[in-house]
Amino acid sequence: MNLKPLITFCLVADLGSLSRAAVAAGLAQSLVSRHIAQLESQWGDRLFVRTGRGMVLSEFGQRIHPQIQRVLEQVSYLETVASEAAGVVSGTVHVGVLPSMSRQLLPLLFSDLRARAPAIRLHVIEGFSGELDEQLSSGRLDLSVVNRYGSSAARGEDVLGIVETYLVGKPGHPLLAGKKVLFKQLAGLPLVLPATPNGLRSTLDQLSRRHGLQLDVVMEVDTSTAMKDVASSGHAFTLLPAMAVSQEINAGSLAAVPIVSPAIKRTIALSVTSQRPQSKAARLVAVRVRHLAMKLLAP
Repeated sequence: MNLKPLITFCLVADLGSLSRAAVAAGLAQSLVSRHIAQLESQWGDRLFVRTGRGMVLSEFGQRIHPQIQRVLEQVSYLETVASEAAGVVSGTVHVGVLPSMSRQLLPLLFSDLRARAPAIRLHVIEGFSGELDEQLSSGRLDLSVVNRYGSSAARGEDVLGIVETYLVGKPGHPLLAGKKVLFKQLAGLPLVLPATPNGLRSTLDQLSRRHGLQLDVVMEVDTSTAMKDVASSGHAFTLLPAMAVSQEINAGSLAAVPIVSPAIKRTIALSVTSQRPQSKAARLVAVRVRHLAMKLLAP
């Protein structure tokens, strides 16, 4: 079977649009439509339904989608094995990275791999730990850099470093003028935080109950960029590690102070999938991520 229609199908399923899939694949939209029509003709059922939101998988499409993903993953793995057997470290490695780490880690990792193994291609997904854990457990990621608020050693993960959590907001607020802020001073502050379930939210809920205070979460967002944008507007505060806002602090658009009594410690850990054996390329990327991240997080 020609794999191109299968790749096109997955792009349309992921992006929900023929036009966006065409741009991502570098194809004409008419060819994308032809690929989908070819599969529907071959299999005798509709793969997508058009809605006001774009292209949505039909019931048949939902059933066939995971099977096609497995086929493409196996082909990719076969290509990697063949390249490694020929002595070339190559293949696509799927890496998950925290938003707080991506800005500093990814340029270093790209430069490092270009020098060491230029045949390796990275597919990077940025997300919070819960999302990355889900994709890692399903085998969609080979490895990920995640936050933990307990012991990571018990999970079989490599600890890369430990960082403090900061109260982040618009410069000029009295709480951000000192060298620290007490946890109890967060009571009543308007906060923009990741949506539950989330490790930080669980930790904050536990600490709030322990200290008998109520946090005012006025907005839930799923990107650190949105958290920083709202905080810089002065309408709310957010909680992030210092490295996530270092550029904004230097530019004067945000200010941050560490939270103490108690401090909220984040363990940054490296986790690898258990769904399949690690390719040589994935093992090399894991080694380089470990080395570079530990240097970034060193006190």
